[in-house]
Amino acid sequence: MQTNFAPEQLNNPRVADADRILKRCVHCGLCTAVCSTYVVLGDERDSPRGRIYLIKDMLERGQEHAPTQQVRHHLDRCLTCLSCMTTCPSGVDYMHLVDAARAEIEEKTTRSFKERALRRLLAFVIPFPRRFRLALKAVPLARPFVPLLQRLGLKELAAMLSLAPASIVTREGRFTGAGTAVTHSERRARVVLMTGCAQQVLRPDINDATIRLLARRGVDVIVAHGAGCCGAIVQHMGQETEAKRFARRNIEVWFKEIARGEIDAIIVNASGCGTMVKDYGHMFRREPAFADRAETVSGLTKDVSEFLHEYQLGAPERWSSVRVAYHSACSLQHGQRIHDEPRALLKQAGFAVVDVPEGHICCGSAGTYNILQPEIAGQLKKRKLENIRSTRADVVAAGNIGCITQLNTGFDTPVVHTVELLDWAYGGPTPAGLEHLAAFVTDVPKPKRQIEDYIET
Repeated sequence: MQTNFAPEQLNNPRVADADRILKRCVHCGLCTAVCSTYVVLGDERDSPRGRIYLIKDMLERGQEHAPTQQVRHHLDRCLTCLSCMTTCPSGVDYMHLVDAARAEIEEKTTRSFKERALRRLLAFVIPFPRRFRLALKAVPLARPFVPLLQRLGLKELAAMLSLAPASIVTREGRFTGAGTAVTHSERRARVVLMTGCAQQVLRPDINDATIRLLARRGVDVIVAHGAGCCGAIVQHMGQETEAKRFARRNIEVWFKEIARGEIDAIIVNASGCGTMVKDYGHMFRREPAFADRAETVSGLTKDVSEFLHEYQLGAPERWSSVRVAYHSACSLQHGQRIHDEPRALLKQAGFAVVDVPEGHICCGSAGTYNILQPEIAGQLKKRKLENIRSTRADVVAAGNIGCITQLNTGFDTPVVHTVELLDWAYGGPTPAGLEHLAAFVTDVPKPKRQIEDYIET
């Protein structure tokens, strides 16, 4: 793609980066076929190629011109699912281009009072577990007003209340100490677990299952207190400075653990967070005092399925005839390019794994997208659920809390985290909501399990 930036414009690092990315685009249009918003809306401006043109025009207009309402409208409707990056033959770095464009928009435009208030509310509540937990406790009082909110045009607030779980998990999880390897005479690895923000409120069982599963295989799991939200929630709303604040805090906390002893990996079990943390090196590349530490953290970060696949779990303790539909989160398959590892782990654990048709299409969660863009998110969710139903699965496995929350709302097939199923197969408790499937799971005879485990290791 030809660009027309003036030399003085290229002195701006954001514009210079965008110029390099834009020049890689060859207008081929392959990205449109895999773009979730283009598939449901059919508008070229709601495709990666269309948005790239809009971003180019916005930046070429210069600092003195504010981004237009049209640019903001179509960039707001981007899911950042990154399916386009998986498909692009030219290697266009769309993720960083759209992040830069959103930051530009937030710095130079003024949104309506409703939009500003909603975005501030989301940024104030969701990244902070205590605030989020308190907010969820108030949801039952507000839920009866959902129809009224919809009639008043407050569709975003109505979507937020509809997405909230019917029952609130009041406990903070059992991961507040340390998960020490308990089943092996010697430690095999030492890892830091990122407990995140929304996930530990919505489904703390995921972190508990992760710790049990790792500790059972000789891994010491450290929960570094002081770490929190990865920053993705605010990053995708264009709040670049706030995203860096979250990231900087995590890096500082994790480096204290690294100073105490060798860390084999930083484990992330929410793939949206994993994509963000793996990008910390890029985020701080222009800050010499912080760049090396950020790059180290990004290099150590692994999705839990990525780590477990390399680590080898051995033979399961239980065998099942449960049919599992594997939903591949966009942030895992496109953001981190992790495709086969979760499927392989589930098959090794004895589950019958089936793929969901149109697996590259987003479910509509995408961080806070299902709140900020409820109509499009609803269309994508309906499409995804129809595809899942076609598999006739007993349960759905996913690697991201956003997808789990989105798909669990009003769906008759339970959706759980991949690691919860693995923990169940390797001796853990039955995941919440799967009690009706316990009859289809049987213990593997111990002698056979020991032989298979020996062969595996």
